[in-house]
Amino acid sequence: QVQLVESGGGSVQSGGSRRLSCVASGYRINKNCVGWFRQAPGKEREGVAFIVRDAITTYADSVKGRFTISQDNAKNTHYLQMNSLKPEDTAMYYCATTLYETCSGAWYGWGQGTQVTVSS
Repeated sequence: QVQLVESGGGSVQSGGSRRLSCVASGYRINKNCVGWFRQAPGKEREGVAFIVRDAITTYADSVKGRFTISQDNAKNTHYLQMNSLKPEDTAMYYCATTLYETCSGAWYGWGQGTQVTVSS
């Protein structure tokens, strides 16, 4: 069973940093696409960062230059390094995978998420 567990959230002041982790079980992450998503209260879920084939990354315009997605195959884990955080980054953050070397299609392994709260 594919499962992804997010951690690393918390409260941080504007301008601060936070690193989120996404530990996968039930499959090997290898080159499969993984995405980080977030959802703020009253808003739609949005994709913020994606990685596929170990190194091809895509970012939402709102986080470009501030967030970095990476992976450690040995630990079967993905990371989202978030720098220069803004109050508008406040949201529940989730990771998910397509299980394939493409970031289109269905997403699997949704976990409970990890809350990031940025205060001004």
